[in-house]
Order: sequence, then C-alpha cells, then structure tokens
Amino acid sequence: MVKFDWHSNPITRDTPVTASYKSTQNVRRFMTAQCGKDFKFDVSFMQWIRDGTGKTMGDVADEWMRRKAGK
Repeated sequence: MVKFDWHSNPITRDTPVTASYKSTQNVRRFMTAQCGKDFKFDVSFMQWIRDGTGKTMGDVADEWMRRKAGK
C-alpha cells in the first residue's frame, strides 16, 4: 500500500485516516471547506483523530461539527 501524502494528495470525505495522518495545510483546507471558517484544531480533537479507530475524513469533519454544536 502506498503511504498517503497528507501534504499533497487530494482529501475527500472518503479518505481514510491512516497511521501517517498529519494535520497539514492540506487537511486544514479540507476541514475549513467542510466545517466553515471557524474550524480550528484543539488537543482533544487531535487526540480523537489519532486514537487508532477506523474513521474517514468525513467522520472527522462530522465530529468537529458535533463538538461545535455542543459548545
């Protein structure tokens, strides 16, 4: 399997979060497009992304929106 390049590969809602996940500018662009200009990373959210459970970038965007709605 080819390692996903979080810096330059296109990210879609179906992109799986892999062990090589990095919070790059490419990821920030995707998340801002999905979640709006108020998107930002925080420590607990970043830990959730990297917790080793199977998820896609669509799941990540949905979780951020769920957390934002709960605040």
